[in-house]
Amino acid sequence: MPDIATTQSPSPEAARQRSAGRAPKRTADQSALLSQIEQVAQGLAATFAPFCEVVVHDLLDPKHSILAIHNNLSGRSVGDPTTELGLARIADPDYPQVIANYANQFADGRQAKSTSVGIKDASGQYIAALCLNVDLTLFRSLQSVVGQFTAIDGDTGLTESLDPAGAEAIRQRIDQFAARLSTAPRALKATERRALLRELKDSGCMDVRRAMEVVAQHLGVSRATVYGDAK
Repeated sequence: MPDIATTQSPSPEAARQRSAGRAPKRTADQSALLSQIEQVAQGLAATFAPFCEVVVHDLLDPKHSILAIHNNLSGRSVGDPTTELGLARIADPDYPQVIANYANQFADGRQAKSTSVGIKDASGQYIAALCLNVDLTLFRSLQSVVGQFTAIDGDTGLTESLDPAGAEAIRQRIDQFAARLSTAPRALKATERRALLRELKDSGCMDVRRAMEVVAQHLGVSRATVYGDAK
């Protein structure tokens, strides 16, 4: 897969033509499509900032293809040339339109995850690419920290549950009650909850330690609501 920072320097003449406004000729539809892609890029960049670089490539002008670059992580600039992937799309209209989550690398060695979406016009010609490059450095550090924090020792020989004894039986009875009404526990109406509480009380379930709390959590209501329904 292409390296993010693998580009060719634009020639002085090409740079002069671009600065003079002599951009490649585009149809009105192609120009409109490129404009819309730039709007999409802005939205994606705002959503995934600051960890995701979002780049819009104009494949009609491969030597100066970068039209926009948001959350710049690769050090490239507007007007820089396209990558090998962009050249491959230009050469082959049948090249895959979406290449997602492939391994990549910034120029300074940082590991990245990239996704490239090729954009075709009405004739089926690739005219642009929308590329997302995620810096994995921070996420891998976080992954290591989280893994260390959530690690447990399974060789202690101890077995303990923080769930009150009988709590699972209460949940099962609530689920069964709701199933008989063809609904879900959290969708029970007030009258139905009151009938449920009577049934739980008659079966002895409400004698379980912290029964009110278990019922409230499973129904998605407050303990005060459960106390009110139980009266």
